[in-house]
Amino acid sequence: MSDYSQKHNFVSKILVVDDEKRVRDGCIKVLSAEGYSVFSAPNGQEGIKMIEASHYDIVLLDLMMPGLSGFDVLRHVKSIHPETVLIVISGYATLEHSIEAMKKGAFDFIPKPFSAEQLRVTVSKAIDFTYALKDIATEKSRMRMLINHLTDGVLTTDTKKNVVLANPAFLSMSDCGCMSGVGKSVSQLTDNKKLHALIDECLSIPEGEFAELCEEIDDLNEKKKEEMVIGAKSLPFRDRTGRNIGTITMLRDITAANRINREKSDFVSMVSHEIRNPLGAVMAQLKLLSDGLVGEINAKQKEIIQRASLRLNALADMTTDLLDLAKIESGLLVMEKEELDMKALLDDLISFQQPGASQKNITLKLEAAPELPPVLANRQNMEELFSNLITNAIKYSREGTRIIITAKKEQDYLLISVADQGFGMSQEDQDCIFERFYRIKDAKRRMITGTGLGLSIVKRIIESHNGMIRLESEPDKGSTFHVYLPIHN
Repeated sequence: MSDYSQKHNFVSKILVVDDEKRVRDGCIKVLSAEGYSVFSAPNGQEGIKMIEASHYDIVLLDLMMPGLSGFDVLRHVKSIHPETVLIVISGYATLEHSIEAMKKGAFDFIPKPFSAEQLRVTVSKAIDFTYALKDIATEKSRMRMLINHLTDGVLTTDTKKNVVLANPAFLSMSDCGCMSGVGKSVSQLTDNKKLHALIDECLSIPEGEFAELCEEIDDLNEKKKEEMVIGAKSLPFRDRTGRNIGTITMLRDITAANRINREKSDFVSMVSHEIRNPLGAVMAQLKLLSDGLVGEINAKQKEIIQRASLRLNALADMTTDLLDLAKIESGLLVMEKEELDMKALLDDLISFQQPGASQKNITLKLEAAPELPPVLANRQNMEELFSNLITNAIKYSREGTRIIITAKKEQDYLLISVADQGFGMSQEDQDCIFERFYRIKDAKRRMITGTGLGLSIVKRIIESHNGMIRLESEPDKGSTFHVYLPIHN
């Protein structure tokens, strides 16, 4: 029995259809010894009766038999059991017969006379092929079951916007009245202009590029009286050669979350108006005092005003960070993603951060592996993420030290690490460092300003991109933040 069959504990059924008893008996003897369940038929008519009565994994079929020919049997088997693997055996081993048999669906061709080893090897390959097909069919069935049970809508199309798959959740959202949308055009399921434009834009993405397009749709089904807001994401579907063969669109009902988000936006507007604007006015007044434009002040008064200004600046920064964090945590930001060259992005960020590092005589260096794989991400989010990590590394590093940013592929992720030789932190602090407003309180960090929200924002951005972050740190030896971002294949 083949290794594949043994591994999966299968006992395969084989039927030998041949008018020569010697051939039938020889096949039964060889294959039974291999552990297969083997049956035989002396002619085509008897073979068809047995095939109609029972399913066989493999049929060994003589081409030239009196009465019903092997070609007729082959055609009949393929019509009722298309998954059955047929191996043709014949004494008329010509190229023409071989080609004709393959065209009609034969898996392989064995010329008579053949050895026991030839038979074993060919049947073993056929068994492996049979169960590989079964595994594929099972996997496709599992995937379809998973997609059909998703609460999010899934719509896949070909390049002509014909539906390849539409799960029940999508059919319910569109209320098109179809049990299945397969084979129909998208316009037959929904006439929503935003969705059509999203799919069209996705199909127009050049083959050398890749992007995930997003849209909020508020009228997928105009017949429904109640409000419905749908968050849609669409991306091109490509074959192994990179050729566009269609689109995949995922739709999520965000009606309730959108309502909450509006309330949160109202609160954000209130915060912006009631806190940030007065802060700006107070800071402007302090600047007038500090510059002596409203009267001369002494050195002590100027020092007090400058300290107050620093505190107000920190409060303004915290307000800005809070608003950013609220937007990220809402999960409702329409974040269009694109293929990003992370080396180029990191090069730009390092150039921007270099003056700040130079002020403390800190060496800032990027060590990137050649030909880094791209990631599918939001550019603005990535810039904010790594800008935060590099800025923190500069702030919490001693003068004259080094900060090394490394980038390399690790399994299915792009690993980007930011390592400093700064103050480091204890395990207790590491456990809390990603919490909002958490700041390490010690003499070394007392004079360093911050909101305690930067790393919370970093963590939320990474999570929104299905990535991970890991921290290694030791007091007085420095910290390394490892960011794992899924590679875009």
